[in-house]
Amino acid sequence: MDAPTLFSVKDKVVLITGGAKGIGRMISEGFVRNGAKVYITSRDASACATACTELNKLGPGSAHYIAADFYKESEVKRLCDELAAKEKKLHVLVNNSGSNWGEGYDEYPESAWVRVLTLNLHRVFTVTQGVTPLLEEAQEDGNPGRVINIGSVDGLRVPALGTFAYSASKAGLHHLSRVLAHHLGQRNITYV
Repeated sequence: MDAPTLFSVKDKVVLITGGAKGIGRMISEGFVRNGAKVYITSRDASACATACTELNKLGPGSAHYIAADFYKESEVKRLCDELAAKEKKLHVLVNNSGSNWGEGYDEYPESAWVRVLTLNLHRVFTVTQGVTPLLEEAQEDGNPGRVINIGSVDGLRVPALGTFAYSASKAGLHHLSRVLAHHLGQRNITYV
């Protein structure tokens, strides 16, 4: 089996939220090493710049960034507008950005719910909605636009730690993925 031919991402345009650090950084590297043009986004512009410098040394793909603070809806709109100004199509969106908050049940603050649910669940919808026109433009010869959501086992089982908002957000993300797969599948966009 010739994996690079079978699963080629050469010359594909990819957006990875939270693509500068951790799991997102590893995902970014995989796409760049296999020839994709990758845009990473995070609120930490410095981390994005550093990651792009490192990734561009790996090639054969390339890495670029658009810093955006997803806690602000206006920043998501700006990200989508900037990406649309740079690219005519988007082949893959990886919704990886995430936040967590651990604290005891009796002390768990309201602010944790707002912060974690906004980034882990609400912004997945907002970003996906914002780039849907670019995903539709990427469709060619039976090859649909693709959306990949990074969930968590904590959305499927009860975690040992007091991560109430995180667990709920990931469970919600798993179901949101199914709902969007149904809706966007009708627009020839696959959802994982």
